Amino acid sequence: MQIDDALLTKLEKLSYLEIAEDKREEIIKQLSEIVSFVDNLSELDTTDLDPTFGMTNKGTLLREDKPSSSHYVSQSILSNAPHSEDNFFIVPKIIE
Repeated sequence: MQIDDALLTKLEKLSYLEIAEDKREEIIKQLSEIVSFVDNLSELDTTDLDPTFGMTNKGTLLREDKPSSSHYVSQSILSNAPHSEDNFFIVPKIIE
């Protein structure tokens, strides 16, 4: 996958980020390095590996689901939001 200016512009739109013009080339280079690293993983030969390698026979440990909330934590999080109302984030409607 090739990262170019058009793809970076699309990623900006989808993520609601704005990348400064002087940083665009650096970001494209970094994203290209990340994608090429991930592409290297597809070259690994996994034919002789057991698909359950690394998993335990015990399964996932469960815990009791107890709801809790902290007014301080929610207010701290919402204070960083550009728009919020009644303890909710206000975001634009996105359909693509």
